[in-house]
Amino acid sequence: MAEFEFKAERRERAGKGAARAIRREGRVPAVIYGDKKDPISISLPYKETEMQIKKGGFLSHILTIDVDGEKVRVIPRDYQLDVVRDFPMHVDFLRISKTTKITVGVHVNFINEETCPGLKRGGALNIVRREVEVECPAISIPESITVDLATADIGDSIHVSAVELPEGVTPTITDRDFTIATIAAPAGYNEPAEGEEEGEEASE
Repeated sequence: MAEFEFKAERRERAGKGAARAIRREGRVPAVIYGDKKDPISISLPYKETEMQIKKGGFLSHILTIDVDGEKVRVIPRDYQLDVVRDFPMHVDFLRISKTTKITVGVHVNFINEETCPGLKRGGALNIVRREVEVECPAISIPESITVDLATADIGDSIHVSAVELPEGVTPTITDRDFTIATIAAPAGYNEPAEGEEEGEEASE
């Protein structure tokens, strides 16, 4: 995926008054910090900032910011929205390098639902976690975590240990094998007795 690039302007003044003045000009105050360098106060174009925030995944994608000709690779770490009008008020960016590691939430993507035995038999996919928090190199954040339902049956739980994570990506929860999803039984479902075929009545 190509990185989005912001055209930013360096801010010489900080503080609430300066930030309000920038917003009146149709721009969003922001700061770039990290990588053992001095913070840089900048402003961003409002329309592009709002678009990137609202399209989703803003806090898990690497961006490039052109600050008066100097291009800096960053990842958004936080942003503030106006509580009434919901427009962006401020954004914090973290500089990244080849050695930067970050904690980020990664979306969970389910595949093979159409061939899943449990779903074909009337079960329901119960999603416990729609995203998994992981630690990973900032330059190789996975777009998603894939859970394969091809063999999942009614009553099964899919734990994080069953998911293949990219190299260098580890869950932040390490003290338990947490559940990502389950295949719940439909109402009135009775598990067939051992040796009994499904749909076949047990002999008296």
